[in-house]
Amino acid sequence: MKNFSTLISFLSILLLAVSCDDPYKFSIEKPAKIILNESVTVKMLEKNGKPVDKIQFYINGKEIAREGNTATINTTNLGVGKHSVSALAFFKGKTKKKNSFIEVFANRKPAIYDYKIVNTYPHDTKAYTQGLEYHNGFLYETTGRRGQSSLRKVEIKTGKVLQKVDLDKKYFGEGMTIVNNKIIWLTWENKKGFVYDVETFKQEKEFAYNKSKEGWGLTQNKNNLIKSDGTNKIWFLDKKTFKEKHSIQVYTHDRALESLNELELINGKIYGNIYQKSAIAIINPKTGIVEGLADLRHLEQEMEKTQKLVENDEVLNGIAYDKENERLFVTGKNWGKLFEIKLIKK
Repeated sequence: MKNFSTLISFLSILLLAVSCDDPYKFSIEKPAKIILNESVTVKMLEKNGKPVDKIQFYINGKEIAREGNTATINTTNLGVGKHSVSALAFFKGKTKKKNSFIEVFANRKPAIYDYKIVNTYPHDTKAYTQGLEYHNGFLYETTGRRGQSSLRKVEIKTGKVLQKVDLDKKYFGEGMTIVNNKIIWLTWENKKGFVYDVETFKQEKEFAYNKSKEGWGLTQNKNNLIKSDGTNKIWFLDKKTFKEKHSIQVYTHDRALESLNELELINGKIYGNIYQKSAIAIINPKTGIVEGLADLRHLEQEMEKTQKLVENDEVLNGIAYDKENERLFVTGKNWGKLFEIKLIKK
């Protein structure tokens, strides 16, 4: 009996020692949903209630003010999207870091737009449209798929291809835009873009994009190229060096808007196709907030009156804008029609 009691005492001491040596276990407490312009409180908690000497908080890698184990974040300065939150705890001469994130949603719902068809023009059914742009009275178009990717100059009224050059078969062509008589053309998975002369269609140079995931859509504003990569991010590139400067995250009031594809800048807003969705998002380029959604589902029905579309493949893609005459053109991959449309706010 004495030996048994001694064993119990030994085990109790051992368990106590192990318990005392248990590692600190931290978690970050945060709200389930956060709306832009809200002030958000985050806390770092120690699971077992163990004492901590000091805690430091960071948002996107920058230290922020705190009070004890709590920090308050002003989301107005952050913008929409996912933002990293980390906390560093100091205890017993040691430190331990805990990482998390907060997700900020837009503080308003997007306006919904319908449309009316103004004109309909022929479009090459062999054009797997990736990029579309209006320039000096013509449409310039890039098409995709390996071995089929091409750059084209197209007559609007007839759909006739006036000029064409094929991309090397190892590349999958994507979106394009025209800057100072140079065509900037992206590829999909090769992290590479090309520069062509707008008159001769001669390839002049190439460039790399390293931070963005892939090449999808491309447009421009005064100072930057504006690029989508198939996620909910939009990247801003220097027009001369093609280096990625920064990005925004695109969000509505209740979700991240993924699969952003072909882009066009119209009246200061980014208009973006959503891949495999018959819709165009109207995006604020400063905040990433989706200010409008154009429902173009009936255009597919209009197409299918004369052409059977292949499911999940021949989808809406391609936006071009004639600023001088305020004409908005849209089409789709292998669609036999190009539509001039006018958006109507519901």
